[in-house]
Amino acid sequence: RDAGTTGGSSGGAAGARDAGSSTDAGPVAAGGMWNFDMDTVGMLPMGFTNDFGMWSVAADPMAPSQKNVLAQTAKSAAAQFNLAMVAGNYGDLEVTVKLRSVAGVTDQGGGLVWRAKDAGNYMVVRYNPISATASLDVRKMVNGVRTVLKEANPPKTGGWNTLKVVTKGPNYTVFLDGMMLIDGMDTTITGAGRIGLWTKADAQTNFDDLSVKPL
Repeated sequence: RDAGTTGGSSGGAAGARDAGSSTDAGPVAAGGMWNFDMDTVGMLPMGFTNDFGMWSVAADPMAPSQKNVLAQTAKSAAAQFNLAMVAGNYGDLEVTVKLRSVAGVTDQGGGLVWRAKDAGNYMVVRYNPISATASLDVRKMVNGVRTVLKEANPPKTGGWNTLKVVTKGPNYTVFLDGMMLIDGMDTTITGAGRIGLWTKADAQTNFDDLSVKPL
C-alpha cells in the first residue's frame, strides 16, 4: 500500500474561479467536454475544484485542441497526490482525457479519477512515463491510502497520450492510446461520484479535451 496526502470546463464557460475555490457536487450529471480554450489563463476553470496541488488554465502551443490546457504545476512532496475535480456526480461512465508529461523528477504523467466521494476516497488510473518502461496502474484511494488493484506496462511514447476509463457497476476497463490494457473489478467504492484529474508528487502535467459520457 502507498500512503500519501490528498488535499483542492467547459470551453464555453462564461468565467473562471480563483484556484482553490470549491463547487459542491450535485445530482447525477449529464455528459460534458472541457477543452479549456475559452477559460481564462492563470485561473481554475468554472466547475472545477483545486483539491491539492496547483491547477490552472495555461496556454500550450502543442495542445491537441488549441489553445489552452489545464496544467498541474506544483512540485509537491513524494507522498502527496495533486487532485482537481469536476462538479457533479457520475455513475456508470466513459471518461477520456489527453495528457502530456511536462516535468518531474520523482514522478511524471498523471491520470483520471472516478467515483470520488471526497479528496481521500476515489478510484484512479495513472500513466507514468518516468522510467525506461512506462507504467499504467489502477488504484483505489480509501481514507487517503492507495492500494494497487491492476498494473500494466504499455509502450512508452512521447508527447500526448489519450487515457480512457469505462466503468459499469464495479467493473472498469482502461485504454491507453486506443489499446485496452487493464480490465478489472472492485466493490470498495461504489455508486456515483465525481470525476477528476490527478498527478503524484512533482509530476507537472498538461491535460486537454476531458470528456465524460454517462452509460
